[in-house]
Amino acid sequence: MPVRTAIVGTGNRAQLFTEGLAKRDAYDVVALCDPNSVRMAFHNRMLLAAGRRTAHQWPPGRFKEMLRVERIELLIVTSVDATHNLYIEAALRAGVRVISEKPMTTDAAKATSILAAVQETGGSLSVAYNYRFNPVHRRVRSLLADGAIGDIHSVHFEWLLDVSHGADYFRRWHRDKANSGGLMVHKASHHFDLVNWWLGAEPRIVYAQGQLAFYGPGHSHGYARPYDRVDGSAAATDDPFALHLADNATLRELYLDAEGEDGYYRDRNVFAPGVTIEDDMALLVSYNSGATMTYHLTAYSPSEGYRVVFNGSRGRLELNVEESTFTAPNQRVESSKGWVHGDLAAPTAGRTTITLRPLWEPPIDHTVAHDHTGHGGADARVLAALLDNDPTETPDIADARQAALALVTGLAANRSFETGLPVHTSDLLPI
Repeated sequence: MPVRTAIVGTGNRAQLFTEGLAKRDAYDVVALCDPNSVRMAFHNRMLLAAGRRTAHQWPPGRFKEMLRVERIELLIVTSVDATHNLYIEAALRAGVRVISEKPMTTDAAKATSILAAVQETGGSLSVAYNYRFNPVHRRVRSLLADGAIGDIHSVHFEWLLDVSHGADYFRRWHRDKANSGGLMVHKASHHFDLVNWWLGAEPRIVYAQGQLAFYGPGHSHGYARPYDRVDGSAAATDDPFALHLADNATLRELYLDAEGEDGYYRDRNVFAPGVTIEDDMALLVSYNSGATMTYHLTAYSPSEGYRVVFNGSRGRLELNVEESTFTAPNQRVESSKGWVHGDLAAPTAGRTTITLRPLWEPPIDHTVAHDHTGHGGADARVLAALLDNDPTETPDIADARQAALALVTGLAANRSFETGLPVHTSDLLPI
């Protein structure tokens, strides 16, 4: 019999799971849970289009009843980050297998409670860190694991979000740290998980500084325009930072048409008041292996991509990914999923290179194909790993402990932002 499955949180990212489950006869999506019926109806149309039956629609207040009445065996959690713990814990205690989008949750208390629920129930929780399944990242891991640069002593990691993708975190619910944990949790936990995975190590001490340097009100750069949200605003017509929901069918159906139910605006002015997250963040992290990492995230870059450098006893390994070489203004969202980034390659996408520089030898090119679509092919691969295999037999799937280790670097960074002091990760999470 197909696995009876429910999805909680039916926004944009949930499309990946609705589509992936609908393609697999081994699963039957029998229930959707969201505060907005318009968004649930959108996902039901996706199921119908795939030749599957529609799912019953449930409000969050009846979540536990839904688990029982619908006899749920698998729960997919793609709700607002700060609510993940509510659904993960209830499902685990009901004997339901759980797959959650990253991050697992947004603060130390919630993470501790989730870890306790996993321990007490012996249940299965997997967190969808898809970047582990990008062929480029897997090639880096294999080189490091094979000892290509010997003992790894230091990592330098720079991630650039451009003024399209980066700006998007300041248009939507992520702009409030109470919802998302800030970019150190929502976005950078991807990167911290990669470093943990690449090094086979765990973070121990984090010192960080962060600021809201570009987005939000009160800056002197002159980009701000006088409007609160884009739809219906003349001031936003040619604003290069504006997201026009009506121009993309999916964004219109999922958000613009759904506003009447919950008043959620997906197209806020990125310079309007209410931003409580940082956009420029620098970290120094030490690991139990003895390695250190310097990390910087910039969310207002003219280009998009990342550079990671590993220094070791036998040489240096360099990864450089150019997701976009520059960002053109006033571009429509072309993705049929309504994704601002990650679905389609940017028209200005550049090169990806992996270069090994051994001591006393010429550099060696280890570049592998990178198509820039579907997060470098990682989305399809992580779905296959999560849905087509036993998670206990798939070592690259992040379990609850690994998800907590990815999370704790960002939590420690947030604490360090506040105190100005280094933070021991063990003071935040009992991992």
